[in-house]
Amino acid sequence: MEITFIGHSCFKIKGKDVTIVIDPYVPDKVGYKLPKLSADILLISHGHDDHNHSEGVSDYKMLIDTAGEYEVEGAYIEGIQTYHDGSNGSERGKNIMYQITLEDITLLHMGDLGHELSKETLEKLSTVDVLMIPVGGTYTIDAKAAARVISSIEPGLVIPMHYQTDDLTGLSTELDPLKKFLDEMGDEGVKNLETLKVSSRSDIPEETGIVVLKPAH
Repeated sequence: MEITFIGHSCFKIKGKDVTIVIDPYVPDKVGYKLPKLSADILLISHGHDDHNHSEGVSDYKMLIDTAGEYEVEGAYIEGIQTYHDGSNGSERGKNIMYQITLEDITLLHMGDLGHELSKETLEKLSTVDVLMIPVGGTYTIDAKAAARVISSIEPGLVIPMHYQTDDLTGLSTELDPLKKFLDEMGDEGVKNLETLKVSSRSDIPEETGIVVLKPAH
């Protein structure tokens, strides 16, 4: 499969038989352009403009925006309810994490997670091969909390998302830059890639590695 980072929290996951897009954004609301996207399955973690621009994606056969279990065209998807803040959603509402098993690889996209994971939530997770996690703080967990979440999950590969860049201009408050997360994790051995290609489980390292993907926006 091929994982492309569109920008902010938006990803395109292309398997042999199915394409999934997660959390497309309204361009005017974030400052990023949104390239032309098509998918079989569209996943939306929550109803904010920087994550829920379904009109920006064409051809999808199924839209998933609630917790639950789904099986579509060989992809097994579990939406797991979490919160957009550290007070059970009282500030910014609910958030759905998506655990996706495709071609024997398990991915977890955390949406705008605003808290560390409970034991109950951790027990719902399989062995996570690729984790997409917000690191910018303010609206989500910050670098220190992200590091603790990563430690609790022990994924094979981590792709950071939802951080400040020069082009991110639409949010009311700036996020932390990517460097803060890399400094927290120790940036030795970080891979910088255009896209992440995973052909089998043998491509997943035993020790957690960080992959920084170049945005395609």
